[in-house]
Amino acid sequence: MAAVARNTAGGPPSAGKIFQFKLVLLGEAAVGKSSLVLRFVKGHFHEYQESTIGAAFLTQTVCLDETTVKFEIWDTAGQERYHSLAPMYYRGAQAAIIVYDITNQESFNKAKAWVRELQRQANPNIVIALTGNKADLVNKRTVEYEEAQAYADEQGLLFLETSAKSGVNVNELFLAIAKKLPKTEPAGTRGQGQTVNVNAAAEESKGGCCGGGGGSASAAPGGAARN
Repeated sequence: MAAVARNTAGGPPSAGKIFQFKLVLLGEAAVGKSSLVLRFVKGHFHEYQESTIGAAFLTQTVCLDETTVKFEIWDTAGQERYHSLAPMYYRGAQAAIIVYDITNQESFNKAKAWVRELQRQANPNIVIALTGNKADLVNKRTVEYEEAQAYADEQGLLFLETSAKSGVNVNELFLAIAKKLPKTEPAGTRGQGQTVNVNAAAEESKGGCCGGGGGSASAAPGGAARN
């Protein structure tokens, strides 16, 4: 059975173990972080997505062949005034998605700065994915695919271009991360069908295997277009 990421609730839990991982999204404002999460968790896209204030928390699961990965997703605000809060969210994270806009070179430069920050300050074993969003606007591209792929290869990052608007590669992105995360049991853990909480500060989410999860988010008035 192929690994899948489903965005609707329902279906019995996997017979295998459930691993919970904290995942954080980082990147400039208006690159589409919130839209990526909304597409992954709810299967929705809003043309004018309100800006995140601080951070929003959502959950979603990805079912692999013998295990289920439950993501606890922190979608952080991209505005510079919130940058100082970022360590609060990426501290203890096992995975990070750094998002840039393929039509905005400066957002790619900022993504590189986030990579450097995580490499210095985050969990040394963190899985980092670099994501070029708004792939549906390829005719307005300023960041070449080959340039970003070469940088990701150099830094040992996962890399995909995505479109939250069309849904291209969104599930594939989270699936690639789920596959790369280590599925190791804490000492003394045994048995089938149990949850292995990899993040000590994890908040238990609702729903079964591959079920949708949700969270709350504060939003500033006046949304910015997100793809």
